[in-house]
This record gives sequence, structure tokens and C-alpha cells, in this order.
Amino acid sequence: MAASKTATLTFRIDPALKEALRLAANLEHRSIANMVEVLIRDYCEQRGVEIPPSDEAENNSGVRS
Repeated sequence: MAASKTATLTFRIDPALKEALRLAANLEHRSIANMVEVLIRDYCEQRGVEIPPSDEAENNSGVRS
């Protein structure tokens, strides 16, 4: 299976907030990047913001060629 393509997101954050994020990620055995992704997905789901499927998700829909 090919690796999925990802986009890079760079932003500045207060060090105390970053530490809280690191602790939250550790509690769930996640990387900081994965924790941010989970938080964004949860936020969007709660607010009804649709996340379009990625190209890989469409290509791996269970249909084999």
C-alpha cells in the first residue's frame, strides 16, 4: 500500500499550550501531529463541518481492480 500524501501545517503556539497538547497526546499514546488531527476532526464533527474524503480514502474504498 502506498503511503498517504499529507500537507504540512506550520504555526506558532504558546509553549504552555504546546505542553498541554503534548501531555494530552501522551495520555492517548498519540503523536502531537495525530492529536491535532483528532482534535480538528472532533471539532468539525461536533459543528457539522464536512471533511471531504482524501484521494487515498476514495482509492481504498474496498473495491479491488
